[in-house]
Amino acid sequence: MKDKISPIIHSVTPLSISSLDKINKLVTYSFLKKGEPITNVGQNNNLEYFLIKGICKSFLYTPEGEDITISFFMSGSILSPNTTRSLEGKSILNISTLTDVEIATIDADKLERLMIEDLEIRHFANTVLRKELMTKVQKEIGLASLKAKDRLERLRKHFPNIENLVPHTDIASYLGITTISLSRLRTQS
Repeated sequence: MKDKISPIIHSVTPLSISSLDKINKLVTYSFLKKGEPITNVGQNNNLEYFLIKGICKSFLYTPEGEDITISFFMSGSILSPNTTRSLEGKSILNISTLTDVEIATIDADKLERLMIEDLEIRHFANTVLRKELMTKVQKEIGLASLKAKDRLERLRKHFPNIENLVPHTDIASYLGITTISLSRLRTQS
């Protein structure tokens, strides 16, 4: 199958052809339908994910069973790294498809071995981790310090057209507001 992850990798940091070849030898491609789980809390999961096409979200459930959206992932992105979404080999996040998706996976242990032997791959993986951390910190700061309208504007800037692509319940949850509040904000914009 054609190499579909190089553009995603190069959007993070450029890699040499030899380093890309090492990664591509480990890649498996698959298709998932809308609504299919990728990871579930408590289940074993030792994969790294590259989202070739489609939209996914990470989320958790409240004790009352309410779904709280943590992150969105769009085409051409990398899902939260295994080290940030797993504890003792088990997933601490749910990740599900919001549309039909094409995804590439790599065994996390094999990628880690490549990181040890290849400095470019190590730099790539560390850059992914840093970006993940910054995304989480920026969201946390936004939830603590921005008005809902400003959080919505930030979401629109970061994920153009998302309001036409995913359920508004997921967007409201991500923003930390009710769907009624989101509807009001959308009519004011």
